[in-house]
Amino acid sequence: MSSTRHVSDISGVTPDGAAWLASAGTYPRSTLAHWKERADAPAVLSCGVVFDVVSAPAVFGRRMLDRMWDEGPGSGPVAEFRGRMLLFAAPGTAQRLPALLEWEEWGTHNRARGRTGAVPPLLCHGAGDAVTVPAPAPVVGAAGPARSGSRWLVAPDTRHPWLPGPEVLLWAAVRAARAAVRISIFPPADQGANVYDVSRRR
Repeated sequence: MSSTRHVSDISGVTPDGAAWLASAGTYPRSTLAHWKERADAPAVLSCGVVFDVVSAPAVFGRRMLDRMWDEGPGSGPVAEFRGRMLLFAAPGTAQRLPALLEWEEWGTHNRARGRTGAVPPLLCHGAGDAVTVPAPAPVVGAAGPARSGSRWLVAPDTRHPWLPGPEVLLWAAVRAARAAVRISIFPPADQGANVYDVSRRR
């Protein structure tokens, strides 16, 4: 197999996608060299310049992601890490999204609170923050992504991926909250089977 197996064939993170991720670090070449040696190693990356990250509870984040792909423009890279959904967003999103959410919540109170549902707290990571992201390649075996909860759902595949801004994520969060009000008491189908067509991504 080729030397790029560990960053493309398994998880969908291509060499260009790995280079984009590494560019957020202080030492991109060192990060890439580390991944060549240990492609199953998570990495701590800085936010605020290359991307911001919006972290949502896993179930709500999945609903946001479904809204973005079913009804909207698609998403940028998305990872699941230790029970949280990490949605990669355009730089500046972490600063603006909380104010938009606060405004939306205030407006919702005045319109009809019970019909829309509530958006759970979203953690917005921007300038000065760092996040831990899954490895380019998942660990194979019993301790793999299914057990650790660490995996890419929409893997980075280009050096310049499209990233949603705060308005797109606000829209997705509001629609996910409204959908949650209508959720059946029965458990949903296996959401792990969802496939997101990255060719639709802007």
